[in-house]
Amino acid sequence: MQEHPLQRFFTAHRPRPTFEWERHQQRDVLIIDHPRCQAVFSRQGAQLLHFQPRGQRPWLWCAAQWPQVGAIRGGVPVCWPWYGRHPSEDLWPSHGWARLLDWKLIDSSEDAEGVTLTWRLQLCDWQVDLQARLGDGMELQLRTEHQDSLPCQLSHALLAYWRISDVSKIALSGLEGAEGYDQLSRQTCRQKGELKVQGGCQRVFQKAATLQLHDPAWKRQLCIDMGDSEDTVVWHPGSRPLMGVSGSETLGFVCVEATSGHNDSLSLAPGEQAHLRLQAHLFN
Repeated sequence: MQEHPLQRFFTAHRPRPTFEWERHQQRDVLIIDHPRCQAVFSRQGAQLLHFQPRGQRPWLWCAAQWPQVGAIRGGVPVCWPWYGRHPSEDLWPSHGWARLLDWKLIDSSEDAEGVTLTWRLQLCDWQVDLQARLGDGMELQLRTEHQDSLPCQLSHALLAYWRISDVSKIALSGLEGAEGYDQLSRQTCRQKGELKVQGGCQRVFQKAATLQLHDPAWKRQLCIDMGDSEDTVVWHPGSRPLMGVSGSETLGFVCVEATSGHNDSLSLAPGEQAHLRLQAHLFN
């Protein structure tokens, strides 16, 4: 397993401030170096690309090479204000505008336990905030406020690429008995026992799950909590190629996503808010 491509920021033999901006692959990135954890955010998409509690392996996967323009593959992309393809505009980008636009960092602070950041994107009649709390664990909260005078439709997701030893050797528990839809076979499914991601996987489970990601090779178990999201999505491309990502790289991640409005868009009244949360910690 290769070193995480963003760990390079933490090998310099000089003290770093807790928060420091740098330029990497034509993007502005915020480097976070705290006694409890190290992390990297991209201003584009307010995307958490790297997170590593002290003394542990990195929790998030990120592609080594980024496209000159467009979405960065890896970390936790914010899919907003739609998830997947737009329901009516075929030429609009998959997973919405949020991961393609620069967000504003409106607050960053630290304490003995970790760091807290708040990112904001103002787009048309929406205001969307992403709050991150990073320390021994990680928590991301997405809040959308609808500021127009008419109702609107929304779907959103926190799409996390979890870094693992080898996709053929890990398992996910916590979905036993869950009903869902297998988008590869295009039929309903019911999960029996642990979910092992082999040969590709794209399943949408109709519940907000709390999963355990078991990685025996790394002797690590992560607890991943989807909060009160409508759906839990598990995805891996299998042998299908991903643009800009080598085949060996794809072995090192599995996606577990918190989504809402995927099948039936959320309807927000003027002034109404929508929330989404993704949280992870070591499972003891």
